[in-house]
Amino acid sequence: MPAELSNLKNECCATVDRLAAQLIDISHRIHATPELAFSEYRAASLLAETARAAGLDVEQGAFGLDTAFSAEFGQPDGPRVAILSEYDALPEVGHACGHNIIAAIGLGATLALHALGQRMPGGVRYLGTPAEERGCGKELMARRGAFDGVDAAMMLHPACVETKAIRTICISEVYATFTGRSGHPALGTGTSSYAVDAAVVAHQAIMALRAKFGQGEQIHGVLSKCGIVPNVFPTETEAHYFVRAATVAQLKALRKPIEDCLMLGKSVAGCQVTIRWSDADYLGMKVNTPLADAYERNARALGRQFVDYRGLPAGGGDIGNVSVRVPTLHPLIACAPFGVMLHDPEFAKYARSPSGDAAIVDGAKAIAMTALDFLCDEGLQREAGTAFVNGEAVQ
Repeated sequence: MPAELSNLKNECCATVDRLAAQLIDISHRIHATPELAFSEYRAASLLAETARAAGLDVEQGAFGLDTAFSAEFGQPDGPRVAILSEYDALPEVGHACGHNIIAAIGLGATLALHALGQRMPGGVRYLGTPAEERGCGKELMARRGAFDGVDAAMMLHPACVETKAIRTICISEVYATFTGRSGHPALGTGTSSYAVDAAVVAHQAIMALRAKFGQGEQIHGVLSKCGIVPNVFPTETEAHYFVRAATVAQLKALRKPIEDCLMLGKSVAGCQVTIRWSDADYLGMKVNTPLADAYERNARALGRQFVDYRGLPAGGGDIGNVSVRVPTLHPLIACAPFGVMLHDPEFAKYARSPSGDAAIVDGAKAIAMTALDFLCDEGLQREAGTAFVNGEAVQ
């Protein structure tokens, strides 16, 4: 490693150590006040204001989303890296996704690079990316230019294992609203047009449809609105499903049979139904091995131990939508014991724990060092670019 690159890495790590208490406090504050997709006002403001206080010029409400933000710094003519923070939470289980850790890691890596000043070997675009858990926020931002002019994108997700990359599959969201009539069940039994019946029949049909799905195809969902008390039938019920498949073509092929199930509920109950598919689909991850290898070398130098990501189940995430646009890094950093899975309420405890705090410090260092590898090494830039052009989404 060239001496100058080594010195820059050491300075970034020292900056992260200096900022560690602040980064951990920010993570804990985001964890304590979980906000759902598109509503992460406090988290976005906290991150943006902290970056602004460090001297960054931060645009809030960036790329068409109220809770997104963006900041640029570094050399305007060199290669440019995007570093991402996520910060949305889940209903009921809060930050069982660990996005409070992602937020602090992205901020820490960014501030460490910004502290290099004029010695920054390229440019950085720091992006606050809301609505990962639903709504596909990164796709919406990308359509408005969030990744234009970027040569690589990087983020890091907590988990119960340590890997240099992840596999993801494609996801669509579908919402169904059934509208019937209300009334007293005891006085109107058998007269049909009950929205509860429509939702239940449709849901049972969808569960039966799963038996016909091929490898990698999945559907799971909830009846998100279905009445409050049994002696008043609601006029309106709602269902919300995630549909998963290995490819976009497979995903689209599942739409009609799923819509047929929803229409069956409508017909059986004599209701009306409105079906709405989400504006943006989640795409499969295009793994960039040169970037992943560079990250692993840096994280191993910090004492992190890795497992092979290819042996793990494929999940989902809107980082796949970034990976089909620019070379993208998305490793996992362990903060919970093996077997404590994301979205389990138990994981939320580890997202605000000493092991979660350690993941913030190590993660910010590893991302900053990997960004420096990319910005300083033309060979890595070429290898990452070649892998991006020749690679495919890994399923």
